[in-house]
Amino acid sequence: MPYVVAEPCIKCKYTDCVEVCPVDCFYEGPNFLVIHPDECIDCGACEPTCPTKAIFAEDALPEPWKDYLELNAELARKWPNITDKKAALPDAERWKDVKEKRAEMDLG
Repeated sequence: MPYVVAEPCIKCKYTDCVEVCPVDCFYEGPNFLVIHPDECIDCGACEPTCPTKAIFAEDALPEPWKDYLELNAELARKWPNITDKKAALPDAERWKDVKEKRAEMDLG
């Protein structure tokens, strides 16, 4: 069962998770990261490193964010792979605790 990046990542894009991923299964959009479900080995290394608590095991994904499983799969096929840690988005701290950010997602 893969891990999934959900709504709290939007407008933050911290990449601490990318740094610890042993299989480089993260993909980068303009203001959000996703995990490729076929590449994720379910190790869970990424989950505790996420400053926004945006990463969930598939079976622990909160109900309002269930569609992020399919969204991660779809966007991972379109966006470029990211393998190194980068700086968070400039306003990440301001957006870190904002709820209901789905409308802010930039699908590029």
